[in-house]
Amino acid sequence: MNKAIGIDLGGTTVKGVLIDAEGNILQKHCISDGENNDVNWEEKVLKVVDLLRPNTGESVKIIGLSSPGLANESNTAIAHLPGRLPGLENFGWTNSLGIKTHVLNDAHAALKAEASFGALREYKNAILITLGTGLGGGILLNGELYQGLSQMAGHMGHSSINFSDDETSLLGIPGSIEYAIGNFSISRRSKGKFQSTHELLQAYERKEPFATWLWLDSLRKFAIYLASLINIFSPEAIVLSGGITLAGDQLFNPLQEFMDLYEFRPKGKKTSILKAHFEDFSGAIGAAAFALDKMKQEL
Repeated sequence: MNKAIGIDLGGTTVKGVLIDAEGNILQKHCISDGENNDVNWEEKVLKVVDLLRPNTGESVKIIGLSSPGLANESNTAIAHLPGRLPGLENFGWTNSLGIKTHVLNDAHAALKAEASFGALREYKNAILITLGTGLGGGILLNGELYQGLSQMAGHMGHSSINFSDDETSLLGIPGSIEYAIGNFSISRRSKGKFQSTHELLQAYERKEPFATWLWLDSLRKFAIYLASLINIFSPEAIVLSGGITLAGDQLFNPLQEFMDLYEFRPKGKKTSILKAHFEDFSGAIGAAAFALDKMKQEL
């Protein structure tokens, strides 16, 4: 049975999995030392791969690697990642690891994990949105990951919901949805009262008026944004992943009530809003799934 190694290269952490063609995780390893990965990212990846290799036998012929940044058109390297992980751009992973390696964006990998083995396994057209420090995501069209021109499709956070706002996103968009709900902006949005979405949700659970208003206002904006995506793509499902989804019912229940107000549902059509199946190792699993698909295409 075909197997693949999947690697997820993060800011301070490198995660790796060995999976089979059915998505079963045979082995997994993680290196997280709290140090800045800008210095020793290659060393950490090599170490994780070496930890997985003794268990691979002769059947592993492919590696998938997910990373921040935009992959090149051939998915052999990260082509664009300014200001982070110096030396990663155009780095040749196949030569470094000694096994053919396919590379893709980390949010695209998360989508691939859900589409291949997770919450989106039964869907052909869907959207994944990561809710964490910021917003990222991926698009599934006709059962395939859509990467777009310059492989930059899925920058979900950089859509404006308030063009007159003085906040500008990393991609230059004023009043972005990423600012409206992302964890990075919570201190500014709360006038310094909360330093994380977790703190905000604790206050929301206590029914504090300001926290209740701020959280529900964020979710109303997010629901309007999702309804706009639905109007454009008409997906079968939208799956949410990332740290903010740990809020559970505090997120999904009010979000669904707002969707009931804003989603266009001709003849009873309703887009499913799902929680991601995979969490910590989604990037590694998706990268491995992407590599396995590439291997099938090349046979």
